[in-house]
Amino acid sequence: MTPLALIAKESGFTVTGSDIADNFITDEVLQSAGITPLVGFSEEHIIQPDLVITTGAHGGFFNKEVLAAKAKNIPVISAGEALGLFMDGEFLKRTFTGISVAGTHGKTTTSAMLATVLKTTGLDPTYVIGTSSIPSLGASGHLGKGHYFVAEADEYATDPINDKKARFLWQHPKIAIVTNIEFDHPDIYSSIDEVRETFGQFIKQLPEDGLLIAWGDDPQIKKLLQEYNFEKRVITYGFHRDNNYVLKRVSISGEQTFLWVEANGMHLGEFALRVTGEHNALNALSIIVACLEMNVPVEKIKIGLRAFLGSKRRLEFIGNLLTGAEVYDDYAHHPTEIKNTLHALRQRYPKKKIVAVFQPHTYSRTKLLFEEFLRVFAEADEIVLTEIYASLRESPDPTVSSQALAQALLHHHRQVKYLKSLTDVVEYINQKKFDKETVLVTLGAGDVYKIHAELRIN
Repeated sequence: MTPLALIAKESGFTVTGSDIADNFITDEVLQSAGITPLVGFSEEHIIQPDLVITTGAHGGFFNKEVLAAKAKNIPVISAGEALGLFMDGEFLKRTFTGISVAGTHGKTTTSAMLATVLKTTGLDPTYVIGTSSIPSLGASGHLGKGHYFVAEADEYATDPINDKKARFLWQHPKIAIVTNIEFDHPDIYSSIDEVRETFGQFIKQLPEDGLLIAWGDDPQIKKLLQEYNFEKRVITYGFHRDNNYVLKRVSISGEQTFLWVEANGMHLGEFALRVTGEHNALNALSIIVACLEMNVPVEKIKIGLRAFLGSKRRLEFIGNLLTGAEVYDDYAHHPTEIKNTLHALRQRYPKKKIVAVFQPHTYSRTKLLFEEFLRVFAEADEIVLTEIYASLRESPDPTVSSQALAQALLHHHRQVKYLKSLTDVVEYINQKKFDKETVLVTLGAGDVYKIHAELRIN
């Protein structure tokens, strides 16, 4: 919603809105743009706007402001539909070439990386990225002068109660990047087969001259390509030599990742990133493919990738505790994401102690993926679990808890601690006085990042 508001403001619309009182990572970006949401929801907030855009949260289409707008015959659409209309040029009176980045993991980083490369190349793209700020770009939304429109494409429901249509089905890009397909959002999907089928619907919406760029090593993507007879162009990338673009080698050195790429048997040379991890090397490879298809020279792609410095809550360096430990934060909430984040940290800090503070996100995900969570903390030396962050879109489930997950993890790890509240976590970290030989990382899609303000950090 935030990047949509930013683009609307840049294009000349007057933008107002409402939200709950809780602080969130997008607050500062909105305020900088002169957008200050009203606190709480009230019919009185709907004076006479031309359009109301709603999310699936806070009641969605049954939110009192939405109902008030409908009573006044004011058009109401979802954020997912609005993004599709923005990309189509419906609201902005422009013609764009849409590039949608989909996948269970890596959407935000890959979208931000692509937008950065296009920006440094001078193409000034429009972009909508699902975070607050990106060091190489600024805010997460921007109305560029160029004709490319980069958008994060989410498979979650438009409105989990009122409209189960996947958000990305509102988008009609010319180019689609699919980073991976895994079973997430059990409150929406009943199986991995249903998830894969939905991704199939998305990429079948590509135009006749469209292009799909997909991670060819992913088992579900392989299955998807076998099941559907796509008449559009498909370019695959990955480690396996059967891909069109192959990662020949990846090397991690401190804060940097180096990758060597071969395209259809031709060496493209070495590329360097200032973010860590093999998963980021794969993200970068998808960007290399897309940019080459847009006729961006290899040398300019290399410069653009070097300019990318990560994004908010994606292995973000927060600072050092006064006692010496380095502190990172990551949005990782799915087992695969946690595993990738911890592996990236272990590659960067092979000899340091890694303390992972994990806040599980939603009862349904924790319950469904319970066994998988037990297998992804191998590269952490100590695990601290706090209570499940309960989404407003689901009811509490007494059959699953962080405490139960902590008990189960003790069968796999020696140092596991359950602390009920974030206040308890802050007290524990301050008491432990972790030194410079320790790396502390907070993990989760909830509000675990808020403990940083309470820690003694330089």
